[in-house]
Amino acid sequence: MADRQIPTGRLARGAKLGRLAAGQAARGVGTRLAMVGRTEQARQVMAARSTLQAAQQIVTVLGGMKGAAMKLGQMASVLDLDLIPEDYREMFRTKLAALLDSAPEVPFTDMMAVAQRDLGDLGRIFADIDPEPVAAASIGQVYRAQLHDGRLVAVKVKYPGVDRAVHADMRNMQFFSGLWKAFLPSAGDTKVLDEIAQHIVAELDYRQEARNQHRVAGRYRGHPYITVPDSIGEFCTDNVLVTEFFEGRPFQDIRELPAQLRDHVGELVYRFYVTGMYADGEYCADPHPGNVLVARDGRVGFVDFGLYTTIEREHLELERQVMCAAEQFRGDEVYRLWAQRGIVEPGSVVTPHDCLEYVWSVAGWHLLDEKITVTPELATSAVVLAADPRAAEHRSVRNLLLPPEHVFSRRADLFTLTALGRIEATHNWHRLAREWLHHEAPTTDIGRVIEAWRRAEIRARQ
Repeated sequence: MADRQIPTGRLARGAKLGRLAAGQAARGVGTRLAMVGRTEQARQVMAARSTLQAAQQIVTVLGGMKGAAMKLGQMASVLDLDLIPEDYREMFRTKLAALLDSAPEVPFTDMMAVAQRDLGDLGRIFADIDPEPVAAASIGQVYRAQLHDGRLVAVKVKYPGVDRAVHADMRNMQFFSGLWKAFLPSAGDTKVLDEIAQHIVAELDYRQEARNQHRVAGRYRGHPYITVPDSIGEFCTDNVLVTEFFEGRPFQDIRELPAQLRDHVGELVYRFYVTGMYADGEYCADPHPGNVLVARDGRVGFVDFGLYTTIEREHLELERQVMCAAEQFRGDEVYRLWAQRGIVEPGSVVTPHDCLEYVWSVAGWHLLDEKITVTPELATSAVVLAADPRAAEHRSVRNLLLPPEHVFSRRADLFTLTALGRIEATHNWHRLAREWLHHEAPTTDIGRVIEAWRRAEIRARQ
């Protein structure tokens, strides 16, 4: 592999981001993506050469920078746009998938030098380390290794210089604003960007990630369907995170499984990312497919807890109340709740009907009481409408103000949807949602088994 340096200086990274933001604004990619709900028009627009060139530019610039800029690119890459005409589809997917799946070109020796500075002699800890990375993230690379006691472990190591790179990106937030507005115009608000910056910087803290993962692993220890590999605290440092190794098939392989198995995995993904958020008041805000693995026995493993955060109960309760009101088509109540929170500004042209229509557009999959197959097209439409309500059918709600504390909870919800779209999972998602919407008992076999396990765990602790 060629040795490519990650630019870490503020000026170098700022110049790259500035040029990219200008290029996207000129092409009007955000406007085009906002048309995704109008299928035929969206296909025609996405076929335009300028859009394909934009995808290439995003991969080249963000892919070479890593750090926070890479994270932005990964967030864009989960939009698996089946709206693109078939002749262009594979080309476009390949370009964006490069941001999510391709291992960065950082040599093994350079990565191990980072680990050795933190841990000392690696041979003292590891009996073997496979030099071929098993996964790549926005700020680090993951290797399979074996401890001297025989345990298989995953060793995540930060890219050299990535801390400086991320902090340089944060100082260049005005350029990020330009990038966000090119893709997701409603996310350009300063407070929203501050919230994003805070979480991205927090992802650099491997010691905190180790504590997060240890806590969640304990919560799911013995779970009948879900596994969270535990962190091994004695080997976790500022730049190295060592966890148990979960042997599983990558999420993209699940697409080849029979529908019944895909639906089984889909329910567990929903329960971990969405139901877990409402049950525990904390959640993983990075539910992209690379963080989900499926073992041969059907257990689903969840990894990567860098973007793991808490949300105050009052904010969760607001989201729950809005969803309940929308479920019952009470637009006046949605409007009242949003106006009370400041999401709808005084004197706004937004109507209760607009609010109701908007909630159903972006969250209707939780509310419709029937089986829904989540397709890439459905998932992408919801994400784009949530982030850019300026599409023609939602023009009147373009001034809705996204509260900063809801940025990552909405991201977790919508990116769970895109993950489900990757495997085209089918379920009555509303029946799952009723457990946290209305505090009802589970109605699925999986739900009842999990509920019985939880009750047994509570009894065992008493």
